[in-house]
Amino acid sequence: MKNIFLINAHEPYPFSEGKLNQSLTKKAVEILEHKGYSLRTTAITEAYTVEDELAKHQWADAIILQSPVNWMGVPWSFKKYMDQVYTAGMKGQLCDGDGRSRQDASKQYGSGGTLKNKKYMFSLTFNAPQEAFDNQDQFLFAGKSVDDLFFPMHMNFRFFGMEALETFVCFDVLKNPDIERDFERFETHLNMLF
Repeated sequence: MKNIFLINAHEPYPFSEGKLNQSLTKKAVEILEHKGYSLRTTAITEAYTVEDELAKHQWADAIILQSPVNWMGVPWSFKKYMDQVYTAGMKGQLCDGDGRSRQDASKQYGSGGTLKNKKYMFSLTFNAPQEAFDNQDQFLFAGKSVDDLFFPMHMNFRFFGMEALETFVCFDVLKNPDIERDFERFETHLNMLF
């Protein structure tokens, strides 16, 4: 892998300006450029064109999605991005339709991805504490993992033929932050994967 496309999906909210996601994006750029990777970035809050975004996806060997978790998913502005960019990419740039054939439309839905041999990684920031996940005794997630929660997002990238890299998570960032430790863990995580 030589080319990395980094998407900062943060949408400012009254209780969260986006400094952590912006800092993690900046840190990833610094670490990966220092290691010799070529990087391109998109911030969802800034202007972009569908054509440029499709080109960045095709150019990249790996995509890193840096996102806060809002209401158990990505912010609405990244969903809008997906609706615009990913829908436009169904003509071969990201996938060639849904993978089924006219001869047997029941077979292999989602297998039409044209980004095979490319990877993706989620880097997520949560208000939820780490203890809320992977524990049957916890009320909300009832034993589910972060990747279980983000299963639909994983399927979006798998739809394009991409393979997941290990997810990185900053937990409890509003009520009990440990930002310096999160930065250290993030650097270790990126050095392990790239």
